[in-house]
Amino acid sequence: MKRSHIIGIILIALAIGMIMSSLVSTSKYATFSESAKSPESDFHIVGKWDKEKGTIYDPQKDPNLFVFFMTDQEGTERKVCLHNSKPQDFEKSEQVVVIGKMKGADFSASETLVKCPSKYNNNKPVQ
Repeated sequence: MKRSHIIGIILIALAIGMIMSSLVSTSKYATFSESAKSPESDFHIVGKWDKEKGTIYDPQKDPNLFVFFMTDQEGTERKVCLHNSKPQDFEKSEQVVVIGKMKGADFSASETLVKCPSKYNNNKPVQ
């Protein structure tokens, strides 16, 4: 076998391996109870921020820790620890998507997506 054929086979095998590993490591949408069953896996959890419990964020002490309580679509509430800075317009959010994994009773998030209300509602500004 020629050297170029061997190199080509190795490159194809590496490409297949990379594609397979990216498919395996993708996270999926779930609830807190589903993510608790597989604490080693990453999940996307959709829910609402519990405004009554507020947030904990002290950028002087730790700028990469933002803590809040969230209720998922099943109604389960968990403490969420975002290991990143506080998202912009978090207080205006209608819905929050956290990406991460369960650590004990808390959810450890690496990312948060904030879904804010639309700016206009029936051509009238939201107040």
